[in-house]
Order: sequence, then structure tokens, then C-alpha cells
Amino acid sequence: MSDALTSTITSYYDSVPYDSHPFPQSSIEHLEALAWLFGLEAPALARARVLELGCASGGNLIPMGARHPQAKLLGVDLSPVQIRQGQQLLAQVRVPNVELRTLSITDIDEHFGEFDYIICHGVYSWVPEAVQEAILRVCSRHLAANGVAYISYNVYPGWKAREIVRDAMILRGGPRDTPEEKLSYARGMLEFLEGSARPDSVLKKTLEEAMPIVRGSHDSYLLHEFLEPCNAPCYFKEFVGRADAQGLSYLCDAEPSTMFVQNYGDKVREPLLRECGGSQILMEQYLDFLVNRTFRQTLLVKQARNGEIRYRLDRERLRKLHYAGAFSAADGAPLTLDAREQPSNAIRNLKITLRLPVHKAVAQVLDERYPATVPVDVLVEAVSARIGEPRAAVEAAVVSMLEELLILGAVRIRRTPVVTAAAVAATPQALMSVRQSPGLPLAAGQSASVCNQWHEPVGLSLLERCVLPLLDGAHTHEQLVELLKTEARADRLRFIKDDKPITDETELHELTRQQVALALQDLRRKALLIA
Repeated sequence: MSDALTSTITSYYDSVPYDSHPFPQSSIEHLEALAWLFGLEAPALARARVLELGCASGGNLIPMGARHPQAKLLGVDLSPVQIRQGQQLLAQVRVPNVELRTLSITDIDEHFGEFDYIICHGVYSWVPEAVQEAILRVCSRHLAANGVAYISYNVYPGWKAREIVRDAMILRGGPRDTPEEKLSYARGMLEFLEGSARPDSVLKKTLEEAMPIVRGSHDSYLLHEFLEPCNAPCYFKEFVGRADAQGLSYLCDAEPSTMFVQNYGDKVREPLLRECGGSQILMEQYLDFLVNRTFRQTLLVKQARNGEIRYRLDRERLRKLHYAGAFSAADGAPLTLDAREQPSNAIRNLKITLRLPVHKAVAQVLDERYPATVPVDVLVEAVSARIGEPRAAVEAAVVSMLEELLILGAVRIRRTPVVTAAAVAATPQALMSVRQSPGLPLAAGQSASVCNQWHEPVGLSLLERCVLPLLDGAHTHEQLVELLKTEARADRLRFIKDDKPITDETELHELTRQQVALALQDLRRKALLIA
């Protein structure tokens, strides 16, 4: 990469730091589980070595380090501004096993050693070809023999249309001086085109798809996605070919439900199975055309492991996973253990219909314990007791249902239990790194989010922001109530009734007690309380 282009990209990220937050599909827990699902054993997480390429200010890497204090995690990024921000955060939340360095990916050499997991989110498509080659080279040379790499990137055919939008934005916004001006002029260009394009034109259709993204996204996302100097999408099959040339093999997608052809209907399934002749890569490339896919999150492994990968799910391996899921009847009624069909909601806004008592019992047990995971043996035992059938009579049906839910994307999986509370404890506790998050104080801004135990950013209410720093495992519910009452008396926190702050001591105590109980339940459901 030329010095001039390096300087331009660095300046861009220094001026407009990338919104650095957790990306759930890139978490090492998720990568470990997916490797197992498709036939491989990945390195244990407890003492894993993890490298993130293009780590920004560590918003994705630091929470992983907090969850695995014996692991060693290193993040590199070209922007010194973002690295300094991350180092300041590390000093505040006290996660000593994470290191952040200002470094170009092209400068990583043999002195770095091997890593069990390598993560590269939101970088590959947004850098020049030489850096793209370096990303794959680093994954090839520095990935442990049984390690897993994750790379996300923009793909065709979906980005063919978005390139029209990007080109139009650059035409008007690119010549401007500041990022704010660039984005303002670029948005103006799209508004002009949206109001002027012919109703039956390709441009009109493209804008109908793109404008909700433009209007609903954060400024930093739009600047980096549409106005950066580099954005080079590719076809999935092309990316796999590049990885293959570096000694890497395709393992799976970070969203495995996208890989299963049965999710696309019988009209798609049978022709593609005949056409693709057992090639998973060719199958997924066809599916990318079918859904006009724009973005991929690909897991890679060493080429020597290619023969071990299995895309037909193995029931014995499924039995050794831990599952989590949230289910509710679509009509708001309780799930009933009978043979009446009940349309239901699952995670990711999926709609499923539960028909048999054994299926409803699985949904009940998973939902009651969510966001905690449940091992298969425990789940089978609970379902057996709930419907009054012997364990041997329900086990096969439970595992079969879990397989179907997994293929649909309606459950989450882990190799080991997620350390999150299945119930609110007498002295609730959250991770120290979460309690010390700099965004929690009310003075820090109107909104705040933290990373939960599923590696997701979750938003917090004002009361949750007040309660969370106190959850050190030493305060009872009543002590939490008294601490918040003290804040209310000092007018740093207000409990309102009939548009007026509550001052009566008895009324204040009762309302505070109710609100603390609700906040703790919500924090548990958000996977922020640990067992």
C-alpha cells in the first residue's frame, strides 16, 4: 500500500473513528461452537490466543478478554487515535489480558507467533488489494493448526446495486473538505435522485432499497461504508478462491442458517441439490444470487483440515452442545402442553409453529432459562418430567427439534455454558468490566449500551444505568433500594408520579423497591447478570 493511501486511510479513521462495539458473530465462543457443529474441534477458550485485525478502539475485543481472563488477546489498527481511545478504556475497565497496538496489518511478521482465533471484521472490503492479501496471509501464517479465522466483507451480487448509491454519494460528497460536509452533500445527492428518478427505473428500485439504510444508520457507518477511499466487494466464490491460494479452506458462515438450502423452499432445494453436486461453496454462491446478498461473515481453517469438515449435521455432536432460545405464543397466551397448534415467536424475529407437547415443553424450558444455556441432558430430563413421558420416549424428539431450530436459526449454541444467571440472585452480580463501563453515568449521555454475556451490545434504561455499577455480588436487593433512595433524596435520580417527584418516604421506598426488582429482571434477561 502506498504511503499516500496509507496516510489517507489513517486520517479518515482518525477524523471519523469507527463505531467500535461487539459483533456477536465474531465472538470466539461462537466460532468455537460453529467449528464443532461442522465436524472440527477448535482450541479451548480459557487460555486461547486471539488476534483482531483492524480492532478500532477495542469495542469488540475487550469484552472477550473480560470474559476469559486467562486468554491473551491482541488487537492492531492503523489509527493511533482509535488505539489511544481503546487503551484509555482498558485502563478504566481493568482488562489486563488485552493489548492494543497501532500497526498496519502488512507489518505483522513471524515474531507475532500463532493465534487460536483470528478476527477481521469490517476491514477486508475497505482496504486496498495489498492489504486484502496481507489479511489472508496473516490468517494463513499465524493461525494455529486447529485454529479458526473470521473475516467479514461486502459481496456481490447485492453490492452491484449499492455501488450505484456509493458512486452517486462520492460524486457530490467526495470533493468536500470535512467528513460532515461530505456526508451532508452526499445525502443531498440521494434526496435529489430519489425525488427525480423515473418510477420504473433501476435507479428508483435501488434507492428504495438503500434509502432506509441511509436514513437509519449512524454517520460513522455511512462515512466508512459509502464514502471511504476503498470499498471492494467480491463474489463469495472469488473470496474462497483467494483464501484457498493462501492455504485456507472455507468452513462455514457465521450465520449458519443461511447455509441450509432447505430454508429456501422446495422449489429452490431440489434444483440446487442436483445442480451443485454436493459442493457447499457452489450451493452458497447460487443462494447469494437468489437473495441478492450484500455481506458475508466467513470462517476459515487451515487447508489440512478440509477433509474433516462435515456439512451434514451429526446428532451425536448436537447432543454435546448447549442451547438457548426465547419463545412466546404469537397471541400472547401461555404455551400449552397439548396438540393444539400455536404460532410462536423465536429469537431473530423468527416465526415458528409449535404442534406437539414435547416441542412446546422444549420451548418452555429454553424460554424460562433464557439467556442461560441448557445442556441436552438437562433439557431432556426437564421435558420428560414436564410432559410425563419417560426420558427414552422424548430424547430423540428433543434432539430432532433442536436440529430443526438450529437450521432455522431459532436457537443459539455454545460448546460450554454461557456464564449468565438463570435467575436473579439475592446479591446480584455483573462483570467488573460492565459495571465500570464509561458510558453508564447519567452525565455521559442520554443513551448507553454495554456488552452482555452473548457478546451483544444491549441498551440500558436510566434506572439500569444506576443499578448496574452496584452489582458487585455484595449488595442485597434491600441495600440496592436504599442506595437508590439516597440518590433520589440528593436529586441525582428522580422517581416521578403524576408528573411530580415522589418525596413521601413510604411511597418512595415502595416504588424504588418495585423499580429495582423490575430492573434486575430486565438485566438478567439482557444477559448482564452472571451466575
